[in-house]
Amino acid sequence: MIETNFWQNKRVFITGHTGFKGSWLSLWLHSLGSKVTGYALQPPTNPSLYELCRINELLESNIADVRDKDVLSEALVQAQPEIVFHMAAQPLVRYSYLNPVETYETNVMGTVNLLESVRECKSVRAVVNITTDKCYQNNEWYWGYRENDQLGGYDPYSASKACSELITASYRYSFFNKSSVALASVRAGNVIGGGDWAEDRLIPDCIKSLLNNEAILIRNPNAIRPWQHVLEPLSGYIMLAEHLYKDGTDFAEAWNFGPDDSDVKTVEWIVDTICRKWESSAKYDIVEGNHPHEAKYLKLDCSKARQKLDWQPNWNLEKALDKIIEWTLAYKNGMDMRKACLKQISDFSGEIN
Repeated sequence: MIETNFWQNKRVFITGHTGFKGSWLSLWLHSLGSKVTGYALQPPTNPSLYELCRINELLESNIADVRDKDVLSEALVQAQPEIVFHMAAQPLVRYSYLNPVETYETNVMGTVNLLESVRECKSVRAVVNITTDKCYQNNEWYWGYRENDQLGGYDPYSASKACSELITASYRYSFFNKSSVALASVRAGNVIGGGDWAEDRLIPDCIKSLLNNEAILIRNPNAIRPWQHVLEPLSGYIMLAEHLYKDGTDFAEAWNFGPDDSDVKTVEWIVDTICRKWESSAKYDIVEGNHPHEAKYLKLDCSKARQKLDWQPNWNLEKALDKIIEWTLAYKNGMDMRKACLKQISDFSGEIN
């Protein structure tokens, strides 16, 4: 359960606030009464959720790069946040093959720069570093990865996020062990939702094709992922941040936030379901050929979050896809997308509180 009163007037700093997850989190925390400061590059896509929802009107926005330590430190000290969410990242597997140096600089040194900046900002009480389920050494096994399983990464993106996890643990032990800062990392599965326009992601590719009346093209139809609506892990991040602030080091650990086993589905199942929910003319084709390596099977064990945070998935995959279709139709019909997002946040919050 999210304690809504806790967030009233809390000073929150979000890196990556112009991205998909960052935009949803910024909007949610603002709706709870938080004073949000963001730090990120310009919105990474056009259109973008950040611009559609006019999120710049709701917070103090710093358009800058996490690779620039001095600028990041200055922004953090200026904001004097109590809680920090670190989301800024190069988030794409296929892009990381083409741009490995940028990926490592952003995801590895960006984490170092953020944590060094936190050390210089005495107001911070809680830090949540958002990484990914792909930080685990993937053995393609059929049970969920637990937080103490081996880290690794085949592709530069996955490896860079494993590095970010190791850096987080190192800073926790070396610098925050006896300080007032509680530092945790969070690992979520494949996050989906309205407003994601990123390249080389399944749901955005589906939505773009549907809006253009084109066949959806899929690369790895049998790949299995732990799909979940974006509000699912965000609710976990928010709950965790509350505990870090109030209970400190008892919650300063790594955490998984993933769906129930029943929602671990293949790519083809996702696309077929979206086509059925959209309209009869929707269709998809499988693209043959050689593609960069991506994990075939991946799922998370979220027992710790269930037991220690009392967090659990709320919307099953069918409902998550319904909400994506609902959001997309609102966008297609020219509705106010900030109101559309706030309605989905309200619907979700009403069911978990």
